[in-house]
Amino acid sequence: MYLKSLEISGFKSFAKKIDLKFDTSISAIVGPNGSGKSNVAEAFRFVLGEQSIKSMRGKRGEDLIFNGTNTLARLNRASVKIIFDNSKKFLDIDYDEVSLERIVYRDGTNQYLINKSLVRLKDILELLAGANIGASGHHIISQGGADRILSVNAQDRRTMIEEALGLKIYQYKRIVSEKKLIKVAENMETTQSLMRENAPHLKFLKRQVEKIQKSLDLKKELTELYLEYFKREDTYLKYWNDKIEKDKKPLLAELIKLDQQLKESRELLSKGREEPDEKNQAVILLDKKLQELRKEKDILTFKLGQTEGTLSALKTFGPGVTQTEVGQRSFSWEEVKDLEVRVISQIEIAESLEDIFQIKTILKRIKQSFSQFIFDRPEELSSDKRPDGNSDKLKELAQTIKDLQEKIDLTQKQEEEFLSNYHHLQQAIEQGKNQNRDAELAVFEIMAKQSELNSQLNSFQNQADKIKVAGEEYKQELNEAYILAGRDFLQFHQRELKNETGQVISQSEILNEERGTQLERRKKIERIKIKVEDLGGGSGDDILKEYAEANKREEFLVNEINDLEQSAETLKNLIADLKEKIDKEFEEGLSKIDKQFKDFFVLMFGGGKASLKLVKEQKVKVIDENNLGPTDEDLIAEVEGAEKPQSEGIEVDVSLPNKKIKGLQMLSGGERSLTSIALLFAMSQVTPPPFLILDETDAALDEANSKKYGDMIETLSKSSQLILITHNRETMARANILYGVTMGGEGTSKLLSVQFDEAVKVAK
Repeated sequence: MYLKSLEISGFKSFAKKIDLKFDTSISAIVGPNGSGKSNVAEAFRFVLGEQSIKSMRGKRGEDLIFNGTNTLARLNRASVKIIFDNSKKFLDIDYDEVSLERIVYRDGTNQYLINKSLVRLKDILELLAGANIGASGHHIISQGGADRILSVNAQDRRTMIEEALGLKIYQYKRIVSEKKLIKVAENMETTQSLMRENAPHLKFLKRQVEKIQKSLDLKKELTELYLEYFKREDTYLKYWNDKIEKDKKPLLAELIKLDQQLKESRELLSKGREEPDEKNQAVILLDKKLQELRKEKDILTFKLGQTEGTLSALKTFGPGVTQTEVGQRSFSWEEVKDLEVRVISQIEIAESLEDIFQIKTILKRIKQSFSQFIFDRPEELSSDKRPDGNSDKLKELAQTIKDLQEKIDLTQKQEEEFLSNYHHLQQAIEQGKNQNRDAELAVFEIMAKQSELNSQLNSFQNQADKIKVAGEEYKQELNEAYILAGRDFLQFHQRELKNETGQVISQSEILNEERGTQLERRKKIERIKIKVEDLGGGSGDDILKEYAEANKREEFLVNEINDLEQSAETLKNLIADLKEKIDKEFEEGLSKIDKQFKDFFVLMFGGGKASLKLVKEQKVKVIDENNLGPTDEDLIAEVEGAEKPQSEGIEVDVSLPNKKIKGLQMLSGGERSLTSIALLFAMSQVTPPPFLILDETDAALDEANSKKYGDMIETLSKSSQLILITHNRETMARANILYGVTMGGEGTSKLLSVQFDEAVKVAK
């Protein structure tokens, strides 16, 4: 026995909880009309997952809940629990006892429980389908439902037979697979749409990444060039900075020494120049005094000459002759001689002078001497006016001449002293000039050496300036390198340069390299820098990250497409396998049902013929007014790339004994009922369900047929547990236990149980 019990609480007319135990092969539920006994069959449908409220004689979910009476309040929920003995594991769940419970609330909410754990309706249906149990079908047959198998079309009849054969689980799997296939197709279209949307952006990002990668490659090349360039440049700059400083030190020391010597020489020269200035002043002063003395001498000489002339005239012409009477000027030898001496002395002085001003002064004096000599001479007296030589005037003149001569001699002596001093000063000045010339020569030599040293220092400075400019460019390049190449290039200090043969390049080889080679290296770096800047100098981390994400997304979508294609292929194969399995088992099962149907038909009618035929017909497409889109089968056919096949159905062909009646349409109501029962029992015999519920399927049978019906029930009870809802005494007699359902005064259904012996007495 698989079915153990059924608990009903608040469902329809069962306001209070009832518990039906099913521990026999045949259990019967009896009761008068309107007592609610058919609600038990509907409770079975409800708990087994039936979703059609109409099939349970309701319009809304709340119609299934006890609605109250004059004495009892309505309930807010209804529940039905069915308990199975699963010790033989006919249900695919690891429990020896399995309880299924369904609860409905007035708001329409449903809850499903397996062993008191909340589950989905899908879980309930899958579990039952594996045991060939469903909410409707061949194992729950109502009075009106018995004829249903004959009244439905061929395709629906096939469905009912497939369910009876236990193929529902395969059909369910096929439907699920087909829906999955549709979902896979939708997902593929969505994924492909996403790929199409992602493609332009990914293409753009790919171009950007290629540029970034090219930039990174250039930066890598730039880093390598930088490492060599900076290593060489650093070596070059350090060497020349040290060398220039080292070479400048002795020159600077020598220059300091020369500066001191120059200072001393200039001080000596300055002192030598000051002394000639004092001597020149002395010469000028002496010359002035000499000029004054000579002027005084000239005056005395003039007076002497005049006096002598007067004296000579007196001696010649007599005392009556005056000076004004002298008609012509005459010059004595002594006067001319004296003029010569004065002019020559002035010329000698001028020859010794270098100062042009002093020379001009002496020339002016010579001019004055000539002017005085010419224009200051007295005229000679005429011969007829010569004075007497013995007059007193002659004595006076002679004394005057004597005095004048003495004064002239005195001035002559002073003049000679002045000239001597003058010559000595001139010699001292010349000697000072010679010393100044030596000092000046020394200054010139020192300055020449300084100039030479400064020239060398300037040369070094020029080199230093070039090195400084190179150093500034070096520093600037370091900053730019840090921006473009990052920190990697800073390793150039530890870098060992190697030649083409792999040997380490020495410092001397670096320094002996042509400078132009390093400049070419620099130009190459500049060209690469320009390319990097054109490509974009940034790191591009955001682009790379975005591309990685987009590429990862693309890879995910590609993998998703591949997975979906594989899933679609797997589902197609599964659907094909299920279809093949269903077709094969259906063909085999149909043959068995056909044989059983013939036997049961003959048994029910005492002869005649009955058969089941497989027919093919184009399935009519039913248009849903609420949804004018394609059906699942349309989509599946589109996914599979095939045309929608013709549907196969089952036709029932019967021929009654002793009657010329062929076709179901010509059968009476009783005959249709017997035929449908025969077919249902045949279906149950081929693949027996764990239990079978027959709800007043025997209502239309007469006494003779009831006995035949009872015999078939006993036959069926050997393979399935039967729950019979009946009024038929013959049927009740075959039951092991009777449950009576009555309607009490409160308007609720109540349950009474009667043992078999007592049930027989009641039935008779």
